[in-house]
Amino acid sequence: MTGAVTLAIFVVMTVFAIRYRAGSPADRAHPPAQNRWVETAWIVAPLAIFLAFFAWAAVVYAGFYTRRDGAMTVYVVGKQWMWKVEHANGRREIDELHLPVGEPVHLLLSTQDAIHSFYVPAFRIKQDAVPGRYTSLWFTPTREGEYRLSCAEYCGTDHARMGGRVVVLSPPAFAEWLQKGNQNAPLAARGFELFRRKGCSGCHVNSTVHAPDLAGIFGRVVHLSDGRSLRADEAYLRDSILLPKRDVVAGYEPIMPSFQGQLSEDELAALVSYLKDTR
Repeated sequence: MTGAVTLAIFVVMTVFAIRYRAGSPADRAHPPAQNRWVETAWIVAPLAIFLAFFAWAAVVYAGFYTRRDGAMTVYVVGKQWMWKVEHANGRREIDELHLPVGEPVHLLLSTQDAIHSFYVPAFRIKQDAVPGRYTSLWFTPTREGEYRLSCAEYCGTDHARMGGRVVVLSPPAFAEWLQKGNQNAPLAARGFELFRRKGCSGCHVNSTVHAPDLAGIFGRVVHLSDGRSLRADEAYLRDSILLPKRDVVAGYEPIMPSFQGQLSEDELAALVSYLKDTR
């Protein structure tokens, strides 16, 4: 679109420069002082076209942050200077991300140190990984192939070397890759073990301690003691573990201790994955 507008401007400039050059026989009598139709057209037409592009882009942009039920969740951790990726079945990758074509994907991004930015130019997606919180992206790969992955936020000395690739495979090839050579337990299973080892089950499962029941917590509307209500998504589960006194559930006392500094990003991902699967 930019090229077309630029070309049109230069064509008109060239025509006028030739037609009204010095010594040309062009009639210069009674030049028009104004033409409201022309003035209105060159204001309204470009404005309408570019507003249409803006609306289209806004819809596409909003789609990256609109939750899609049933999307495959992949946990991505930025670290100086690499991308650590883990799938739900425990398969891990470094500086690579394998995905199935035609299936919706949910990337759950976090970072262990500085701000990083997950950037895949071919997909037109870019999202910061911010310390202390989760950020998300939803998209659907539409074409098989290999695509460059970069960090688009300066994150230290070797920022320019922080990159990798996204590999989009057919669903059967992806399923085969997902199981091949995987020696790790599923994320939810590791989360269940952590849930017991860290003492969470002592308060939240069949306990005399007055603590909320976490069965089926993910996706549920939670009513808070300050009158607010929010949806229990991954960010809420993470904050409830690290900052339990920020969003206290109505009817409960703020007695849960914080696990800030006691859990790595990998362990948080395992706990969140387990809580998402509880029924």
